[in-house]
Amino acid sequence: MDATRPQKLDLLVRGGTVLTAAPNRPVIEDAVIGVRDGRLAVLAPAGEVGALEATRVVEASGFVITPGFVNVHTHANLCMVRGVAEDMGFAPAYTPGVPHGHDVTPDEARALARLGALEAMLFGSTLINDSYVHADVALPAMEELGMRVYACGRIHDVDFSSVHRQVWEHRREIGERTLRDAAELASRWHGAMNGRIGVQLAAHAPDTCSRELLADVYDARRELGLRVNIHLAQSRIEVERVRERDGLTPAELLESVGLLDDRLLGTHCLYLTESDIARVGRARMTVCHIPKGNATGGTAAPTSRLRRAGAALALGTDNMHADMIEVLRWALAVGRLQEGGVTDFWQPHHVFDMATMEGARAMGLDEDLGSLVLGKKADFVGFDFRRAHLTPNVNPLGNLVHVAHGRDVGFVAVDGRLVVEDGRPTLVDEEEIRREGAQAARQLWARAQG
Repeated sequence: MDATRPQKLDLLVRGGTVLTAAPNRPVIEDAVIGVRDGRLAVLAPAGEVGALEATRVVEASGFVITPGFVNVHTHANLCMVRGVAEDMGFAPAYTPGVPHGHDVTPDEARALARLGALEAMLFGSTLINDSYVHADVALPAMEELGMRVYACGRIHDVDFSSVHRQVWEHRREIGERTLRDAAELASRWHGAMNGRIGVQLAAHAPDTCSRELLADVYDARRELGLRVNIHLAQSRIEVERVRERDGLTPAELLESVGLLDDRLLGTHCLYLTESDIARVGRARMTVCHIPKGNATGGTAAPTSRLRRAGAALALGTDNMHADMIEVLRWALAVGRLQEGGVTDFWQPHHVFDMATMEGARAMGLDEDLGSLVLGKKADFVGFDFRRAHLTPNVNPLGNLVHVAHGRDVGFVAVDGRLVVEDGRPTLVDEEEIRREGAQAARQLWARAQG
């Protein structure tokens, strides 16, 4: 073999416009992306690259290519209540008349998790951070799609069968079981599949976790070396319940047990006091911002004040839909509403960073993910801009944030493997997943209404 001859690439993508999410070179026109062993081996304008050989070549002229989106907070199973729970008020676990987590069988969890994960992947999320029930079944089922999946069963010690009736009964055996299940899940899956699979400790919320359980989660975090995610200040009910039970705000409670720091992902953060905002900012906690879901419920997180206080912001889709492009748009709009206009404080690059690099940092994966840089893992998404609503393409990032949709995704690569081509999954049967997910939802709704 000629030692001077360039090594053959596994995948070559050429002709697209790349939005790298890297500050030193944010845009590359007429780009060449070369993948070898799951990582970016070539990334440059075509004029700077010589002849290359590759096992597979993708022509991407007319496409805008971004890093894969990091969806830091979702519940794939809750696609089962889409189109209904949005108009009933608060989160499904607290809402009477809809299926709840304790109603879901393992087979139903598998079917619904695959459906929710498939939606996210088709819309450009290459990593989802999921929590719900039967994670031991749902996690490997979602992994089969080829995407990155972090998952955990929800950790709590409240009896969830009564919460939708606003009855909180904390039982130590429930907390011990859910925390033990999470530790066992991590032991089996964290770091598996060449790092595509992982676990965070998903403490449900300060009102559904007693102070004692939260202290146990802190100990488990230290022992296992994992991050923690939690719904934080997501409702007035939560704030009132924690104040009544512990004499603290939810943020104060988390601080008191040691959890409030830069390894915590707090979702929603709607009902924070001014001192809470300062507290969260000092801790450099990541706020998992759910702008569309919250606005649908008539609420918004104080993201401008949180950013100014020092908190990190990343984006998630939460319940009932998984289009991160919609989330980008809503995050920008919510920020500008708080500012009272268009300013330099909220521009498309801010929300794009929240969906890419800030998401990767929140997950502790920014050395490998979140931007398209030589040597990083080859996770990227191609958006087909050869469409009327994306023409003209004067500013690719502006078009992406303001007018694109998840449905514009043409291809998705994870570890350099194409898991979506021509808008369709390559490793699983989309129709089968849709059929099984719809059937599981029908069964759950029949039981809930019966």
